[in-house]
Amino acid sequence: MEISSSIIHVILTGGVGSRLWPLSRKSQPKQYLEIFEGKSLFEMTVERNSHLANKVMVVGNVDNHHLSSKVMDKTQTEFLNIVEATPRNTAAAIAFAAFASHPDDVLIVTPSDHIIDKMEEYNKAIHEAILKANEGYIVTFGIIPTKPETGYGYIESNGDKVISFREKPNETTAKNFIARGNFLWNSGMFCFKAGVLLDELKQFQPDVYEKAKIVWESGKNGVLDLDLSLEIPSISIDYAVMERSKKIKVVPASFSWSDLGSFESVYDYLVSKGHAVDKNGNMVIGTDKYTAFLGLKNTIFVCTDTANLLLQKENSQDVKDLYGELEKANSHLLN
Repeated sequence: MEISSSIIHVILTGGVGSRLWPLSRKSQPKQYLEIFEGKSLFEMTVERNSHLANKVMVVGNVDNHHLSSKVMDKTQTEFLNIVEATPRNTAAAIAFAAFASHPDDVLIVTPSDHIIDKMEEYNKAIHEAILKANEGYIVTFGIIPTKPETGYGYIESNGDKVISFREKPNETTAKNFIARGNFLWNSGMFCFKAGVLLDELKQFQPDVYEKAKIVWESGKNGVLDLDLSLEIPSISIDYAVMERSKKIKVVPASFSWSDLGSFESVYDYLVSKGHAVDKNGNMVIGTDKYTAFLGLKNTIFVCTDTANLLLQKENSQDVKDLYGELEKANSHLLN
């Protein structure tokens, strides 16, 4: 009997968003914060892909899957819930989704915490990726860059061919990438047939493949075992497959994209949506209380019930270090 293959939207919900503390906490990571016109990034991700796929899988973990379920209920979306006992990076997370699928199913894998605009361009890129996936390629989405961003990895490309993957660059290197004109931002979005991805993973990272398979097969209703999960090497899909496989293609895409990985990118997004800033570019997030800035420029004031943060917009990447210090001190303020 022939099994008809599906197009499956796989949503990865790991990640705490440490660079968005104190808004983003372990109990309420950034993808669940309803600060984007009354919706969360997760909800927007579900809606964005609802017409492109006929099934949805959510790969989450024990700490956040109840938050995901709330969003799925709110959007009335049926989904397969895969609950990791402990985070093992993206190679394992994606392998679980592939094991849960028929080998001919086409998976569109997206993080749950990205902002995307220009939907016509987005849909075009997805359709192009599905065509290439059906030809047996593993497709990654490269965003045509708008500035020399140091917070993203890059893909060096020639048409749809990937020449190399590059780590997050320093400013000089990023400017060089932009000047050369054939470098794309690495979006962390993928499209492939489940069977093709698993074959490549088995070839290049057999330990991840075998151990993830054992974990998947011993799971109950998508809930995975902790002790067995700890055996899986924690490796990203980029390192495990993308940087090694000969079956990789890139779709250069011109939809507008941000991983909202820092307060600077949140600031830019909120400004584009009409969020108030004063004449010196200062912004308040999280409170309606009257707040005045004197002698300050491009300052962001982030207000929550238990912690406030005042930062210079240009210092947004340093929030991660502050988060690290609080983690060392075992601070309750991270929860």
